[in-house]
Amino acid sequence: MDEKQKFAGRVAIVTGGSSGIGRASAIMLAKQGAKVGLIDIKEENADKVKQEIEDFGGEAMVVDVDLSKHDRVEAGINEVINEWGRLDIVFANGGINGVLAPIEDFKPEDWDQTINTNLKGTFHTLKYSIPHMKENGGSVIITSSVNGNRTFSNFGMSAYSTSKAGQMAFGKMAALELAKYKIRVNIICPGAIETNIGKNTKKTPELEKIDIPVEYPEGDKPLDETAKPEQVAELVSFLASDAASHISGTELYFDGAESLL
Repeated sequence: MDEKQKFAGRVAIVTGGSSGIGRASAIMLAKQGAKVGLIDIKEENADKVKQEIEDFGGEAMVVDVDLSKHDRVEAGINEVINEWGRLDIVFANGGINGVLAPIEDFKPEDWDQTINTNLKGTFHTLKYSIPHMKENGGSVIITSSVNGNRTFSNFGMSAYSTSKAGQMAFGKMAALELAKYKIRVNIICPGAIETNIGKNTKKTPELEKIDIPVEYPEGDKPLDETAKPEQVAELVSFLASDAASHISGTELYFDGAESLL
C-alpha cells in the first residue's frame, strides 16, 4: 500500500500535538493520509505543526484544550467531529512531568495538577472520543511511560509515576470494555526520548534530601542512544493501522532496554 494512502479517509486526534512525540506522530499520520486534530493548550508551536502538515498537502486543525477540564475536552473533540464528521484514531499523548518533590513536601495542588493533566486528561480524551468511534471502530494509543511501570528510581516523581501507572490500568480496562465496538486500546511506554518535556518539570530544592546515588554500568542505554520522537511515531502509526488489527490491551516498552538495567 502507498504510505500516503495508509490512513486515507480517516480522522485522528493527537493530544499534546504541538511538540515532541505528539508533533512527530501528527506529522506522520498526516503524511499517511489522515486528517489530524491537534489538541493542545493553544500556542504558536501547534500552529507551526499545522502549517508543516498543510505545506505537504495534509489536513490539520488546532483545537485549544486543557486536558484537565472535561468541558474543554468535550468541546474540542466536537470541533473535530463538526469539521470532518468522524473519528478513527486517538493518540492520548498530552502530559506533563509537573513538580518533582519528596512526598512529605508535595503540595496537594501540585499533585493534583499532574494527576489531572496526565491521568484524568486521558480519561476525558477517551470518554468523549468513544461515542464517535463506536460505529466504525478504531485505534486508541495512550502514552504512558517506563516510569510507573518498570522504573521507580527517579526520585521526586511520585505524582508522575502514579499517573503513568494509572494510565496503564485504565488502558487495559478500556481495551476489554471497547472490544465489542472494534475499538483497540494500546499503551506505549517510552523511556528517554529527545523532547522538550523538561520545560514543564519543576524540581524543588527538597529533592536533595531523598537523592540516592545510583551507579549504572557504563552508559545507561543498552542500545547506546536516546530515541527520537520520530521513532515513537513509527510505533504509533503501526498501532493505528490495520496491521495491528488483533493487538489490544497491550503495553509496548520503547526504551532500548534501558528500564531493564
